[in-house]
Amino acid sequence: MDLAAHGTDQFQVKKYLLYVSNLYAFAIVRPLQAEILKQKGIVAWFLADKKFGSWLKKEEQLLETVAAVMAFEPDVVFVASNVVPDFFPGIKVQLFHGFNAQKRDASQGHFNIRGFFDLYCTQGPSTTVPFKALEKKYGHFKVVETGWTKVDPLFDEGDEYLSSRLAPDPRPVVLFTSTFTPALSAAHRVYDTIAAMMHQKKWRWIITLHPKMDRAVTLKFKQLCHACQSQFYGGDNVIPLLKQADVMLSDTSSIISEFILQKKPVVTFCNRMPGDHLINVTFDEDIEQAIEHALTRPASLMSAIDRYIADLHPYDDGRSSARVLAAVDDFLKNEKGKLRRKPLNLVRRIKMRLKYRYYRY
Repeated sequence: MDLAAHGTDQFQVKKYLLYVSNLYAFAIVRPLQAEILKQKGIVAWFLADKKFGSWLKKEEQLLETVAAVMAFEPDVVFVASNVVPDFFPGIKVQLFHGFNAQKRDASQGHFNIRGFFDLYCTQGPSTTVPFKALEKKYGHFKVVETGWTKVDPLFDEGDEYLSSRLAPDPRPVVLFTSTFTPALSAAHRVYDTIAAMMHQKKWRWIITLHPKMDRAVTLKFKQLCHACQSQFYGGDNVIPLLKQADVMLSDTSSIISEFILQKKPVVTFCNRMPGDHLINVTFDEDIEQAIEHALTRPASLMSAIDRYIADLHPYDDGRSSARVLAAVDDFLKNEKGKLRRKPLNLVRRIKMRLKYRYYRY
């Protein structure tokens, strides 16, 4: 099925629920919300934690209670995390919280099937092939390659994200990001090196750290950015940062893959699974030279990046959200009710009911 060309004439889904349990989910589901509204659908939000309420826009519809969700009766629940209340109405669709950064063993991470989802919308061959094998093994969900909704705006050249990139400052822009996983995070190890490079003022710097990063580390970088008149970003949407930067410095963060889709080079520090699409260094004194090399965009590196993109996310049309909705329509028309029963998953289901105080079966 050509999902990009597939329309909604055969089956028009009316109600969609966006289930958000982490801050990073906002940037994943908002492009999808835009496409839903474009297709005249009805969309509402449910926040697993009330503290995320301040991140909602005034025009976005919030369902504050489980009772409100049950009354809304969504046809589809979109999820960017690993679990979702199984008792919510509608099919459950996994959108993924990021690319597979290979931070941990596959049995514990990206390819761990938890029994909550009816449909997995994969990002490219590197996720589709393993999930198709799991689909055949388990038989209680379907897998469709759609591309990832979060990166749709990455390929929109007509938006406001590029405005600051056009500022009259000829210096290259370096974006530093870091995962919060203590064993893999480079933030605390490269702080002094980054501080020294910032003070040189050779490049413009942007810093953004994972929301779960140790607060003391985050504060140090905020203070450094303030002292050096550099940008520190702590919001939910990093796409504008990715567009502004010429090169990224990171560790083993999944954001590396988002950045590299633009065919821009990445320097990593002690990456867990370095490949020829990255410039990986293991000593902090080599970081500056590696960035200098990356900015030259060497041909061998750029060719490796092209191969990596083809396997990871071969879609640069900004239409992944449209493909997701088409995949949902096709599932509801042709697959719903025909799959094997999901596993009982009793412990996780009980935990969800206890969390939301919902005890009906």
